[in-house]
Amino acid sequence: MNPAARAELQRFAAQRLSAVVLACCVAAHLATLIYAVRHGLSAAAILERTRASVPWTLFYGTFVLTVAIHAPLGLRNILLEWTRWRGRSLDTTCVLYGTLLAALGLRAVYAVCWGGA
Repeated sequence: MNPAARAELQRFAAQRLSAVVLACCVAAHLATLIYAVRHGLSAAAILERTRASVPWTLFYGTFVLTVAIHAPLGLRNILLEWTRWRGRSLDTTCVLYGTLLAALGLRAVYAVCWGGA
């Protein structure tokens, strides 16, 4: 298999695997939100429960990093389909987009779970 085909296969597998992980994360997140709403938890009460919590940090960190993998791959596919943009500049832009998503998302996880800004 040539390197370009191998890279395309790896991107395909990463997109599908990240979709499976995201589906699980979204389901768990929605279940948690439903629980919180039904039990009348305020935003302050929710934040109190997430403070200094390694499990919540790992869960939401996984969620964020999976989004940072999944979204740029999907964006790349859309841009390939809908535009004439090709090559290294497209790949670099999508990697930078994923890096930005990861950085901003992990900053939010830190703020929610550890009280940082």
